[in-house]
Amino acid sequence: MAPVVLVCDRTSDLACDNYTMILTLDLTFVTSKIMKTFTIQTMSPQLPVADLDRAIRFYTEKLDFKLDFRYEDFYAGIVKDGCSVHLKLGESLQEKTTEDLDLVFSVNDVERIYGLLIDRAVDICQPLRDMPYGKEFYVADPDGNKLAFLNS
Repeated sequence: MAPVVLVCDRTSDLACDNYTMILTLDLTFVTSKIMKTFTIQTMSPQLPVADLDRAIRFYTEKLDFKLDFRYEDFYAGIVKDGCSVHLKLGESLQEKTTEDLDLVFSVNDVERIYGLLIDRAVDICQPLRDMPYGKEFYVADPDGNKLAFLNS
């Protein structure tokens, strides 16, 4: 970024003469502080669930998440590989089709994970398929939230 030159005309109190003050600023530091207003450290999507205990069991037993916290009987956080999902007691406000996804997980070895989840009797709502962007499959949790697993 090029320096900015500010020219100001002033009247001196001491000499009562007009003079010109030239001030050169390098705005690189200033603009980097202005443009960077905040940083997102992590993001936790929230899924509505009708039965919090059932949802926690599904995500921990079938998908290998760990329970991170539980707040009373209506809210919980689960984590896996540094990613978190929050579960909140409530109902989904939208009608969903097969293609409407709530979460997309980018994974390695999607075919192995597909076989693992079939063995664990997870509801597969979109079988493994090849798409122009890679292989994927979808599962549904007990509350109908749709989760995609996409080969990264």
